Amino acid sequence: MTESTYAGREDFQHSRPEAAQILTDIVNRTFERGGVVLIPVFAVGRSQEVMLVLEQMMREGKIPKTKVYLDGMIMEATAIHAAYPEYLNKDLREKIMVKKENPFLSDIFAKVETREQRQEICDSVDSRIVLATAGMMNGGPVMEYLKTWCDSPKHSLVFVGYQADGTMGRRIQRGATEITLSDNGKPVKYQMKMNVETAEGFSGHSDKRQLIAYIASMQPKPRIVLVNHGDGEKAQEFARLIKSKFNIESHALRNLETIRLY
Repeated sequence: MTESTYAGREDFQHSRPEAAQILTDIVNRTFERGGVVLIPVFAVGRSQEVMLVLEQMMREGKIPKTKVYLDGMIMEATAIHAAYPEYLNKDLREKIMVKKENPFLSDIFAKVETREQRQEICDSVDSRIVLATAGMMNGGPVMEYLKTWCDSPKHSLVFVGYQADGTMGRRIQRGATEITLSDNGKPVKYQMKMNVETAEGFSGHSDKRQLIAYIASMQPKPRIVLVNHGDGEKAQEFARLIKSKFNIESHALRNLETIRLY
């Protein structure tokens, strides 16, 4: 069974160094305008990857050293990563366990713990970076920052994760100029003038080239491949590609579909 999130004809993922450079450029351009950088993130995985890049870039002087505020369950999830370094990649594991350098504990990171602190961050005129949940902007503290900063083009909203169809994140990513958000239980319209960017390469999903390479390397060759987790026609398109390329029976699953394997 395989996903097909980035298995479309035009889909590809940047390498991690390329993704880091893209994010670095966005931060520097935004700070030059006197703006703030808002990054919607998933608390587990994506947050920590972005944190590592920001810590490295600030340590190396590639972006100005500033506070990176973490709002939502990010710090709690990060604490688990820091507590079990033996499960991290080799370089990070060695840095934490041998060199006793834990980038997750850098003083650039600050946890947002109260509504008052969140408001202070929104009202501050200093350039800063905020990582906040939820990753697809269907709620969570990220929406409070968005309400404050969305009407100014000097600020940047940076997507580092996949935005599914039907989510607020996808609407904004596709160029929505007006959005309706809940404010004290009432629908309020906001003008979306914020600079919207996408830093490809941080996603936890493989792209089409990686998925194809994986299927090609499988031994023994699979008898059937079930394709899921793809928007629109991507799952169907990828299933057809697998069939034509490898002559393997493939099937794109529909929502709630049941399939029996013999």
